[in-house]
Amino acid sequence: MVKVVKFGGSSLADATQFKKVADIIHSDPERRYVVPSAPGKRFKDDIKVTDLLYKAYYAKSGKEFGKTFETIRQRYQDIIDELNLKLDLSEEFDKIKKAFKDQVSIEYAASRGEYLNGIVLANYLGFEFIDPATVIFIDEHGNYDAEMTDPKLSEKLASVENAVIPGFYGAKNDGSNEIKTFSRGGSDVTGSIVAKNGNVSLYENWTDVSGCLIADPRIVDNPDVIGTITYKELRELSYMGASVLHENSIFPVRSQGIPIVIKNTNKPEDAGTLIVESTCHKPDHVITGIAGKKGFATIMIEKDMMNSEIGFGRKVLQVLEDNQLSFEHTPSGIDTMTIVVETKAFIDKEQQILAGIHRAVEPDSIELESDLALIAIVGRGMRDGRGTAAKVFTALAQKNINIKMIDQGSSELNIIVGVKNIHFEEAIRAIYDMFITNEKKNDR
Repeated sequence: MVKVVKFGGSSLADATQFKKVADIIHSDPERRYVVPSAPGKRFKDDIKVTDLLYKAYYAKSGKEFGKTFETIRQRYQDIIDELNLKLDLSEEFDKIKKAFKDQVSIEYAASRGEYLNGIVLANYLGFEFIDPATVIFIDEHGNYDAEMTDPKLSEKLASVENAVIPGFYGAKNDGSNEIKTFSRGGSDVTGSIVAKNGNVSLYENWTDVSGCLIADPRIVDNPDVIGTITYKELRELSYMGASVLHENSIFPVRSQGIPIVIKNTNKPEDAGTLIVESTCHKPDHVITGIAGKKGFATIMIEKDMMNSEIGFGRKVLQVLEDNQLSFEHTPSGIDTMTIVVETKAFIDKEQQILAGIHRAVEPDSIELESDLALIAIVGRGMRDGRGTAAKVFTALAQKNINIKMIDQGSSELNIIVGVKNIHFEEAIRAIYDMFITNEKKNDR
């Protein structure tokens, strides 16, 4: 059994955290491949190394650049000194400083936090260091190129017993060898790619929480941890704002059926959350999780006999495509079609889009509404449960929250409700209490 372990920035913020990470890795010889992030915050008002790298790259003066760069260098030197390592990163910093002054690329700059942390961690663990730029290839859109990556990475991993492979970056897939990064949080993606190509049986993702939570702890006090969740459920929650795991990190392991477990570096004894392709494990509650986002608008199109007009929906959505705008949901009635879009992306193009819809389908009327929030109630238990939607309506009605939109997927895995932005947090608390707090009271 082989495992890949990925550690987030908070898990590697300083030497004390490095020691915790080393204890975790050495406690299980099956943890052979390690994917580190750049050092994160050591305390509340601290600055992540990646943010310092951005600051140095965009520095407006030599003095500002020198001060910021020295701060970065000292962060790593403090870790090296406290771990009593015989490691000198002077040459690496000289190369990076020159590249920054030559303005090589912002993606090169952003990747150096993971690169340097990988070197330090590999030295501390006694593992081989593998530069992702030699084995992971990323296309122009920031997606990993499986055709180029998989053969090289598989071959490299098979040739080493233990290795550290920094997260977040690789090389462009155009043969230029230029550094290319995934989006922020992309170290999760790297861990998933390594898991896919390392013939591993488990991908452990270590962070500063003891698993995925049923709801955002900034909204709900001490929400329960999700014990087991499927890829599909996590994908739905991640898309709607749950931030424990980068949503794109699911795809590489999903293709191989490799489970992921979310664990807490500071509480390794906690069970965490197991993420699987499918399971017979009965969920603890009817719903698995609640997540949501603010900042949506609706375009409600009304036209008599719309349902009998062939191609109506296609024509409307073509207008959005022509304006490079994606949509979230399209709930409809016999004579109405509503399109939910992100307000930020829509607002600058609203008049062109409205005019385009008028020309395309000649509606009787179009109404816009903004300041909406979408909330996803997700759970595989909803398939066999009864009255889930009714409970959602009741929970919100008891708080005098008006539902502006409702949409349920055909998979019966989720229900999406739309409410005004001002009711967002209260709505999530109401739904949590209805499905979790009240269920737990009834079980006593």
